[in-house]
Amino acid sequence: MYRATREPSGSCCLKSHLFSYFLYREMAEVHLIGQIIGATGFPDHSLFCKWGVHTGLAWKILSGVREGQTQVDIPQNHEAAYWSHPIDLHFTTKGLQGWPKLHFQVWHQDSFGRNELYGYGFCHIPTSPGVHKIDCPTWRPVGTIREQISQSFLGGGPQLKNPDVIYSGADRYRLQTVAMGNIHLQLGLILRNFDKYGIEC
Repeated sequence: MYRATREPSGSCCLKSHLFSYFLYREMAEVHLIGQIIGATGFPDHSLFCKWGVHTGLAWKILSGVREGQTQVDIPQNHEAAYWSHPIDLHFTTKGLQGWPKLHFQVWHQDSFGRNELYGYGFCHIPTSPGVHKIDCPTWRPVGTIREQISQSFLGGGPQLKNPDVIYSGADRYRLQTVAMGNIHLQLGLILRNFDKYGIEC
């Protein structure tokens, strides 16, 4: 007599994840390990940073998270904010199109816990293996004269409705902006199987 058996709960999901893992392991790989060190050149202290990574459709993430947020740093000398926020991402890819970009939002938190945007920025992840130190410049949209006066007394200020504009040059260059501070990063890059699958950096 045929006896029906049921797989343990979650085993089907586990098989699916294992299949996807070994499938994507047969492609070129990029492993990014590093940190967002901190920021300098902003008009005030008590800063935190929101970050994310953008890739093309040919890229799949094997491990790590695509976005995150640092703690609020309140430096004693008011000259720099130190976050030492880790980044650990592992990708597979079928080609170079859509090479990963890191995008950032720097925010200021006042003594009342209110958050004010201080700058947007983005940088391309390096294409050569090794350890890289990167300074990412940031910028902030400039509003109308009335909005600027209101911002000087009440805080706040204009923000992007669509965060994709941060790393989309065609739309970003149509904005009126002002330069802000710099975000400092240290990124280590490991490339695997690029030669094996005919992908050249």
